[in-house]
Amino acid sequence: MTKRILILSVFVVASCGLAYELIAGALSSYLLGDSILQFSTIIGCYLFAMGVGAHFSKYVRDEDVLSRFIDIELAVGLIGGVSAALLFMTFSWMAGPFRTLLYVLVFMVGCLVGMEVPLVMRALNARQIEFNELVSRVLTFDYLGALAVSLLFPLVLAPHLGLVRTAFLFGMLNVAVGFWTLHAFRHELANLHGKVVRASSVMVVLVFGFALSDRMVEWGEQALVGDKVVYSTTTPYQRLLITRWKDDLRLYINGNLQFSSRDEYRYHEALVHPALQSLPWARSVLVLGGGDGLALREILRYPNIKHVTVVDLDPAMTAAFTSRPELVKLNAKAFSDPRVTVVNADAAVWLKDSGAMFDAAIIDFPDPSSFALGKLYSVPFYSMVKKHVAANGLVVVQSTSPFFAPHAYWTIEATLRDVGMRTYPYHAYVPSFGEWGFVLASPQQQFVPPTSYRLPMRFLNADTTREMFLFPPDMKRIEMAPNRLNTQSLVREFEQDWGQVIR
Repeated sequence: MTKRILILSVFVVASCGLAYELIAGALSSYLLGDSILQFSTIIGCYLFAMGVGAHFSKYVRDEDVLSRFIDIELAVGLIGGVSAALLFMTFSWMAGPFRTLLYVLVFMVGCLVGMEVPLVMRALNARQIEFNELVSRVLTFDYLGALAVSLLFPLVLAPHLGLVRTAFLFGMLNVAVGFWTLHAFRHELANLHGKVVRASSVMVVLVFGFALSDRMVEWGEQALVGDKVVYSTTTPYQRLLITRWKDDLRLYINGNLQFSSRDEYRYHEALVHPALQSLPWARSVLVLGGGDGLALREILRYPNIKHVTVVDLDPAMTAAFTSRPELVKLNAKAFSDPRVTVVNADAAVWLKDSGAMFDAAIIDFPDPSSFALGKLYSVPFYSMVKKHVAANGLVVVQSTSPFFAPHAYWTIEATLRDVGMRTYPYHAYVPSFGEWGFVLASPQQQFVPPTSYRLPMRFLNADTTREMFLFPPDMKRIEMAPNRLNTQSLVREFEQDWGQVIR
């Protein structure tokens, strides 16, 4: 019986160890962007730390193996359990130490996890299990535990529990391993009462943290954005946050501002109307991204538009802007218009599989802060977009700031040119963001900026439109290479440009 308990312990501790690694990678990707860099460095640090822990496990005396194993379960449960909450609160209140704390916690957890399996193997070896059977059993359950959590984390745990609560849950599982080891080997352990008290204390802390997880996230997000949080959710793809201050609603994705209701009309008028004003014959429009429905609101103002297809990855995004009253009011019930079809899918996959043609395409993705987003600004992606747009149609791409991120902006423009489209870069001042950039592209036709608009505008007129297509010396064109999928130079340019601004 005791042998089975130790073997099952391997399954649980392997699950917990991988869970902490995934939580650290996901949380740092949410907050810092560039998921490949975050996961790569965290995995490297974690595996190195496991090696360090495995090395130091040899200094545990044979007679202390079970006691040290229990102590390690309590320690890794406590540190790993509170790690997500501690990291999130640190980023919210004082972002500077975040990276240091992140890698310190990953290293500490890795060292402790690295000691677990060697100690279990020594405990089993002391119970006269043959070496080949010992290795086979331990590694089998170790890998099975890793498989289980690798499937549960993205499908169940992260989207339904959230990262903070998931960390506390796995911390409790580690402590539970400590408890059942205490019970199973109670006759072999010294100071049993003291160990039970320590384990109980750690479990109380973790249960208390689990119960207060939502409140802690709310406090952290309140400190991060400064305004009242009216809606928040963690999806398999991103963290969505909507805040209110007086009459100002703001949407944040992974901590990055997407719009302010006070000035979003400037952004969305600039995004949509120069193109659609020039296409009075247009009947169908494709919107990629734009799950808030604000670009859609502007498109639907044109009576000549008979059908709009919106392709947005995250169903939670479109659901919120379809059902929440304050958001529905903001987008003027755009998603309820019978002319609209919503598709929740990866835009690249949908373009590859769809044969639909459109008169115009409005591309409103978040900035290319990660490789997952960078692929949506690449040569292959724009090549697919071109195939879905009429030869005399137009494509518009939100393209980050030509003032704050000039290398990234002109890389996007160069990428559109590389697929054989004529490009017409322009910019508009949006108070929440500063100077913001767009690129209008055409498969064939010559584009001339409108001098008037058929619809009433709050921001656009002949003068503002003319100025949008003129670039002053401090935003002059920079010759850049296109963003290719295998190198994704755009993501590096984006990080470097905005890194200079943050400094």
